[in-house]
Amino acid sequence: MPVERHFTGTRFEPAVGYCRALRVGERILVAGTLGLNADDEPAGDAYEQAQAAIARILGAIEALGGTAADVVRTRMFATDPQRDWDAFARAHREAFGEHPPVTALIGTPELAVTGCVVEIEAEADVRASAP
Repeated sequence: MPVERHFTGTRFEPAVGYCRALRVGERILVAGTLGLNADDEPAGDAYEQAQAAIARILGAIEALGGTAADVVRTRMFATDPQRDWDAFARAHREAFGEHPPVTALIGTPELAVTGCVVEIEAEADVRASAP
């Protein structure tokens, strides 16, 4: 089964040697994604970072033929999950609306970029939204 890869152009992809997302058959896997702006800097507060991460994730999924409705799992890694839970939940709820995936919010002491408070990864199955 062929593997299709998608890159989003962040400085981290070539530096680490990974792609943002890949599709194998009907499954799309998206790497941990920080909430960065176009300059690879934290996109703002916890809500804005979660929005930015989810937007990048959904862009990668769409580039590989999926939609938000196809997302079946997300994992959110947060530096202060108790403080920022409401912000992450709001961004997640807004993005996935009528098709909420399973998810987890996991605390971590720090992330790779100073100032980032959330990193999100996702999995999609393009059969998920099929009639």
